[in-house]
Amino acid sequence: MPILDSYLFFDGTCAEAMRFYERTLGGKLEMMMTYGESPDPQQCPPGSKDRIMHANLIVDGRNLMASDTPAGQAAAMGGFSLSLAYQGADEARRIFDQLAEGGKVTMPVTKTFWAEAFGMLTDRFGTPWMVMGGVSG
Repeated sequence: MPILDSYLFFDGTCAEAMRFYERTLGGKLEMMMTYGESPDPQQCPPGSKDRIMHANLIVDGRNLMASDTPAGQAAAMGGFSLSLAYQGADEARRIFDQLAEGGKVTMPVTKTFWAEAFGMLTDRFGTPWMVMGGVSG
């Protein structure tokens, strides 16, 4: 069975985003390397020396990986959401509120037929999230 992980692309905000996710989600940032730190200098596009080439955050045994696009290449996120499921509704609401700071709430946390708490947002880094807690069934 393959392992399915998420890989996000940012436009110069990867380091800030990954540190924020580490604090908010309680994971451990295992790696963060800039293009300039690459052992292969050809992997460093012009103007990208301080951008993140690869970062890996481990949250409860799962990888959330990310990088910055090279300078001048826009990073557009769309067509997906990262989903977080918590046992309790209170924990889901707390994490939702933290992720929503400076972002845009697309669906406030509410009770649904499948969860005590469910909400959707796009955080200040452009990452879309679905957060739920007290999932039924």
